[in-house]
Amino acid sequence: MIKAATALVSAALFLGAAGAAQGAVTVLGGGLAEECSRAAVAGETDSRFDDVCTLALETEFLNARDRAGTYVNRGVFRLRRAAFRTAERDFDMAIKAAPDLGEAYVNRGAAYIGQRRYAESIGEINRGLELGVEEPAKAYYNRALAYEGLEDAKSAYFDYQKAIEIEPEWAAPREQLTRFTVTRR
Repeated sequence: MIKAATALVSAALFLGAAGAAQGAVTVLGGGLAEECSRAAVAGETDSRFDDVCTLALETEFLNARDRAGTYVNRGVFRLRRAAFRTAERDFDMAIKAAPDLGEAYVNRGAAYIGQRRYAESIGEINRGLELGVEEPAKAYYNRALAYEGLEDAKSAYFDYQKAIEIEPEWAAPREQLTRFTVTRR
């Protein structure tokens, strides 16, 4: 049987939702869209990068994938500042532009986690994993957060384990697993 320490679960969910892992999308070709991409990949949080992404979307000629990637990247900045509904709208726009971009679904799932819409989040993350993402460990980490929100400690445990298997050096899932106790029945 797998149990998470219940007193810590709610605290972890509160912190986890705000700290859900985000997957930025690389956009090349120069210009503002690339600047937006570089900042998202680098982990920037400054709201001025929202403006860079917005300006790229409004003024640059972007193919469908780069347009979708720029929406994802702007949404990532918003997720980092816990603006979940605004981020969700960006991921919706990304999916309209490129319905096969897995990062858009995984990040929309992260926005749902921030809004405590855990069951919906799992479906989004699963769709993103089916389509493929560049950083699947982040998807499994987010899905683990959603499972914890649904009080499914066993599924959360296995997803944290999967995140570590994919990305052994990443500390976040390892830290989450310290709250779990595994017992045999």
